[in-house]
Amino acid sequence: MNKIVKTAIVVVLLAVVTVVIALKKNRANRSAAETADAASGAMTIVPQALTERQADQPAVEGLPALIDLGAGECIPCKMMAPILEELKKEYAGRFEVQFIDVWKYPDEAGKYGIKLIPTQIFRDASGRELFRHEGFYSKEDILAKWKEFGVDLTTAELAAFERLTPARADNRPKESICYMCDGDINSKTLMTVQTDKGPVRLCSPHCYFIMYSCLTEDKAGFEKKVSVADWATGMPVPATEAAFLSGQDETAGRPWIKAFANRAEAVAERSAAGGSILVLAALQEKELSCRCGFCDRACYAQDAAKVIVEGGLQTWGCCSHCALGVAARTGKDIEVHEKDRLTGRQIVVKTFEGKLASLEPETAVAWFGQRKKPDGTWGSAGCFHQGFFVNAENLKKWVERNPYETGRLISISQALANKMKLSPEQIKKACKIGECSPK
Repeated sequence: MNKIVKTAIVVVLLAVVTVVIALKKNRANRSAAETADAASGAMTIVPQALTERQADQPAVEGLPALIDLGAGECIPCKMMAPILEELKKEYAGRFEVQFIDVWKYPDEAGKYGIKLIPTQIFRDASGRELFRHEGFYSKEDILAKWKEFGVDLTTAELAAFERLTPARADNRPKESICYMCDGDINSKTLMTVQTDKGPVRLCSPHCYFIMYSCLTEDKAGFEKKVSVADWATGMPVPATEAAFLSGQDETAGRPWIKAFANRAEAVAERSAAGGSILVLAALQEKELSCRCGFCDRACYAQDAAKVIVEGGLQTWGCCSHCALGVAARTGKDIEVHEKDRLTGRQIVVKTFEGKLASLEPETAVAWFGQRKKPDGTWGSAGCFHQGFFVNAENLKKWVERNPYETGRLISISQALANKMKLSPEQIKKACKIGECSPK
């Protein structure tokens, strides 16, 4: 036997030994992880119904199938698990969903010729492969791919709901409506900005600072244009001369602000209501300390959505849709904690590679507040008119209680996709006000 042949045999033997060792190591790691989970009482996130299904079991007759080959411990596989479970429940009778753990059944990896995990394989009803994808694959993309292949998904799609005409005509005088939030103006908390085009009226100092944080014009000396109502008399006072009393309510801890013509009145009110007395500059610094991670608007943490960015950084979303926009602005995965606008119940959204990875509860939906523009097209109604809800029923009840709202129900996946489509220039301009002008 010549030297070349001997060398080739040695190389082949080394390769075989390496593969065997790798398989044993994977099995050992998996077994150790399972043992640790069992000892700690932890539950695997891979749905049991999917884990037990084997590739060699025939698909349901007459149905196409989605086969996901992965493992219980890889991160993208973990992100796929709840998506597969949702698809299995929501599209039963439309297509079958199978999961194969290639660490538990390593022969299946070779059988399907996979190179990476997870890998998703789409098959028609006869078992013929239509398409395959490597890596994390969002629910939205999976459904879009099935639609490409003509699979009927209509019975499982989100029920449409919209209201494009207000339930009641808004007959409030324009001067009584806040320029920023469209809420009613209390004469005791009114702030007014004088401009060349007329006065801009805001319901509170907080809405003033929201507007201020969005302005793109030169703000040098801007405060000289601003007046605030004296809490005691309702008479206007130059904002630079007012004494502001700032505090928090006892239940939700939400900030409140009262302005006074002189410090003595503020001191008297403080003895009854508590709080801190601040001049405009100090109040401005306090109000601008919490900003939206997407559009940079000033916001209160008590009202905002909490956003945890990949790497542990925490920021805020001034509304639910801006919270999703943090993923587009940073290019990183995020976790959003938002409240149902009707009940306050917590909703948690997680993304992976810019797509929806998990949703809790899975019935949660979004309201996309919209308004018709003068040219007849539809645009966003603004951050004050967006929200998440744990289900469509809660959204509809909220819409009924807010007769001026117009817009439509969309999936949270679609809301995320809308933000991810924005260009860097669009993100830079998001929620900015070109000039301070009255409606």
